[in-house]
Amino acid sequence: MSRLILSNLTKRYGALTVVDGVDLALEEGEFVSLLGPSGCGKTTTLRMIAGFVPPDGGSIALDGAIISAPDSVLPPERRGMSMIFQSYAIWPNMTVEENVAFGLKLRKLPNAEVRARTAEMLETVQMAHLAGRYPAELSGGQQQRVALARAIVIKPAVLLLDEPLSNLDANLREEMRFEIRRLHNAFRITTVYVTHDQAEAMATSDRIAVMHAGRVEQIDAPHLLYARPRTRFVAGFIGRTNLIEGNVANDIFAADGFSLPASSMAGQALPPGPTLVSVRPQSIGLHRGVPDAPSGHPVMQGTILERTYLGESWDYVVSPAESGLRLRVAAPPLDVHDVGGAVWLALDPRQLAVVQ
Repeated sequence: MSRLILSNLTKRYGALTVVDGVDLALEEGEFVSLLGPSGCGKTTTLRMIAGFVPPDGGSIALDGAIISAPDSVLPPERRGMSMIFQSYAIWPNMTVEENVAFGLKLRKLPNAEVRARTAEMLETVQMAHLAGRYPAELSGGQQQRVALARAIVIKPAVLLLDEPLSNLDANLREEMRFEIRRLHNAFRITTVYVTHDQAEAMATSDRIAVMHAGRVEQIDAPHLLYARPRTRFVAGFIGRTNLIEGNVANDIFAADGFSLPASSMAGQALPPGPTLVSVRPQSIGLHRGVPDAPSGHPVMQGTILERTYLGESWDYVVSPAESGLRLRVAAPPLDVHDVGGAVWLALDPRQLAVVQ
């Protein structure tokens, strides 16, 4: 049985449907991120899971018991969940140790157990040496560790995180996303994580549910979302991509400037008609001379139109000869080409994804 199940979950505000028939099941110990742009319904979904917002349709079940439905909502304090907000919401008048121990004391556990579990958790989040400090004396990353420790120490059935890293600078965000994953690996708490940052979702999640206009467009493991997006929105939202329009006829996908066997892209025959494919910039080979490509791998001559140095790579815009396409191509830092220079492009059909 799945730990947490959302069935046809719906929320409306007047005529506006902000969550529209969401279906999602989380297994015990699974980490799932709700990823999408502002206004896509991800935070409202999280707040319905927490019990702060009643649904207008559908239901939420925890361990087989309905905890939210239009006619009945179990209060947040009776759900056995912990939630971490963007602002952390740690008590400013309590020390680090007192903040972490707060939930345990509310549960009226023996003092010895409270002290032991608090000390163990502070060691786990590497905050034991700051146990006597107050939140105002901590950095943003340290405050985040306190919030995580306080949420996890009570061993919740489900851990909910609402864009918890949005207030941190770029370096701290990168550090804390790996810290969140490390703590998840240590405690295996079923977790729902809301973010608009795809790097956070990719680094932390077992699966990612990409949301758009209140619906889940696709839910998959991070590497599958990236390599095999199923919709135009997912392809464009997860990383950078080239969207190429073409047509399938007699198992041949023909686009502007090249063609290839359609079944080589999808692993199966594709229906005839207009077809859209996604190809990632790093999936296109960039060469100074004619590459020795396998049969069925299109090769095109092209011209460099633009280039941007990103440190870890070059980002080129290339126009294939006799084509109106403008393809984004990623190349290693030492693979330097001048604007206006001639190059050769090679496409691997296995790295082209058919999208809707």
